Amino acid sequence: MTNTPKFNHTVLERFLRYVQIDTQSDPESPTTPSTDKQKNLGRILAEELRALGLADAHLDEHGYVYATLPANTDKTVPVVCFCSHMDTSPDCSGKDVKPQIVKNYQGGDIVLPADSSQVIRFAEHPALADQIGHDIVTTDGTTLLGADNKSGVAEIMDAVQVLLANPQIKHGPIKILFTPDEEIGRGVDKVDLKKLGADVAYTIDGERAGSIEDESFSADAATIHIQGVSAHPGMAKGKMEHAIKIAARIVERLPQDTLTPETTEGREGFLHPVGITGALEEATLHYIVRDFTVAGLKEKEALLERTVAEVMKDFPRSTYRIDIREQYRNMKEIVDRQPDIVDHAMEAIRRAGLKPVRGSIRGGTDGSRLSFMGLPCPNIFAGEHAFHSRLEWVSVQDMEAAVRTIVHLAAIWEERA
Repeated sequence: MTNTPKFNHTVLERFLRYVQIDTQSDPESPTTPSTDKQKNLGRILAEELRALGLADAHLDEHGYVYATLPANTDKTVPVVCFCSHMDTSPDCSGKDVKPQIVKNYQGGDIVLPADSSQVIRFAEHPALADQIGHDIVTTDGTTLLGADNKSGVAEIMDAVQVLLANPQIKHGPIKILFTPDEEIGRGVDKVDLKKLGADVAYTIDGERAGSIEDESFSADAATIHIQGVSAHPGMAKGKMEHAIKIAARIVERLPQDTLTPETTEGREGFLHPVGITGALEEATLHYIVRDFTVAGLKEKEALLERTVAEVMKDFPRSTYRIDIREQYRNMKEIVDRQPDIVDHAMEAIRRAGLKPVRGSIRGGTDGSRLSFMGLPCPNIFAGEHAFHSRLEWVSVQDMEAAVRTIVHLAAIWEERA
């Protein structure tokens, strides 16, 4: 890039507005989007994009926002998409978010003002060591913040504004995609890739500044249906086989010191119960299965099957069924086929003044599924930390660095075309 762009950042102002719009998704809802309130943010984003000059910006009936920033170069450049999700996690309330700003952070714990029991402890959040002198946005302690992934949304919006304000920065066609329901695994269920028309994509949904993740978990969902035996509790001896108690025994029988989210790290996978419903006669257990390899997934699913079968031996008149559903697969298999996707991103991170760190994400983003749908899509940092919790936080300076990364990345694709 021969001309230095002028960064008149609007990312904080945008972020503070966006997080106050409740967009929590609902895994129990069959609709798309799972909650209609996600469209409230989508409408605002589409309107703001049109106001910036992106004439085709719109919110579709499924809650997706699409927009195009036209090329300003005569070169033929791959069409690059930047993507973030609008929903927040069902794990913690996203209603009435009250963001707080700790200016010029100088270390130590951060006590959240509305609930002093909620403390972002320096010892438990090692990334705080990189934040000295930064301005940190937190919640008041009563809700999550929504930096996952409204930080990414605000960063993409700010990057569009920077590119429009700096026409000397040459770039190819840029596609914008904001998705609903990523937090419940449905973020790209209804995406129209033909309409999007992108060749490569990047989700802006990562954690530490400078990180790029080209590898994700592979993921399945396992549902265990248990049919017990009902009887009147006053006359149940030798007759009743309680479905809820069977389900509880299955949870207890599976490994507790290994193969759980709270006991694993790095490239270790897990089996994780995420829901139990039922009554005396019928109960349902919901598990998510995670590993970096499909072989690892199958091993854990076989363990689950063996455990359930062993437990059911104690309940000879009860029956069960296990349903396994594929959720997403490790994006690395697809992204590695086109190494310039990651190489360009790492150079953009350098130009943004950061040291690039290439790694794996212990989770999945929309990019995991987009990659296997034919749109290779690694994940770039957004600066979000402690997501899905009331301790969630993000640095203003890290969000600004993400904006610079997006702008540089758009330019690099044009330079190297």
